[in-house]
Amino acid sequence: MDRHLISISLFVLIAFCNQACKTTSKAISINDNDTVPVGVLTFLTTRDGNFEIYSMTADGQNVTNLTNNKALDFWSSWSPDGKYILFYSNRDGNNEIYRMDADGKNPINLSNHPSNDYLPTWSPDGKKIAFTSDRDHKSREIYTMNIDGSGIIRITTNEFFEEVPTWTIDGSKILFTRQIKEPDDTSHAANGEIFIMDIDGKNEKQLIFKKGFDSGAKFSPDGKKIAFYGPTEDKNFEIFLMNSDGSNIINLTNDILEDYSPSWSPDGKWIAYSSGTSIQYDVWLINVETRKKIRLTTEPKRNETPVWRPNL
Repeated sequence: MDRHLISISLFVLIAFCNQACKTTSKAISINDNDTVPVGVLTFLTTRDGNFEIYSMTADGQNVTNLTNNKALDFWSSWSPDGKYILFYSNRDGNNEIYRMDADGKNPINLSNHPSNDYLPTWSPDGKKIAFTSDRDHKSREIYTMNIDGSGIIRITTNEFFEEVPTWTIDGSKILFTRQIKEPDDTSHAANGEIFIMDIDGKNEKQLIFKKGFDSGAKFSPDGKKIAFYGPTEDKNFEIFLMNSDGSNIINLTNDILEDYSPSWSPDGKWIAYSSGTSIQYDVWLINVETRKKIRLTTEPKRNETPVWRPNL
């Protein structure tokens, strides 16, 4: 499940120093394939005492608190033109979907519903928002709406928990995670599998058949690859890559830390992700081809769920 919901209680944390995390905070060009990452990312952090949405440049500098609110603010999804950010917050007493300017100004409640709404994401053309909600069922279902909050359509109808809807590059389909309860599974986490469907909920297809809870799937900018996170056979969470049809799954991060929440750079050469342990999570980058890793945050709090801003 989305990691920040599981860990709201972990506000008071201590600094973490592990040899596996020691790396430079800035990228150095080594060869033609190991380019310097550029751009802007948003991410979640508890460095101010509660979850806030921050931005920073891809070298870990120019860190800015965008939400700066006493309530809990989660998630981030950039509009295709980079002018707005979607997030969700409980500042109105329940989880609502908000839109704010790229600098954090002018937050607007889009969902404005007594139930809980989560995990909004823009369509590639900037005209629709996909999100999850418990408004019709205690297990979250997937919905779409217009960017002003109107025209809400429920596109999944079942008994399963579903999360992290994201769009294909052409906007014709939605990628998402569905929790599948296995007959011999006594846990609450169960099995999370990655599915794809048309934007009207038709033509569902399960892309992977893998043990453990796999989630956070996102298409590469060229639409040929999908990055996601999930456990290995020894139950350590890693970032994986696969082809767009679910074939050829490979372990990208392959380390001793827990890795979650991948986000592609606009040029497709880097993936930002969350990495750490229960003591400390940080934002890292990894070069998709060379596997070079760069640690961007070192604050002794939770720093996670990075999202790359589109090229302007």
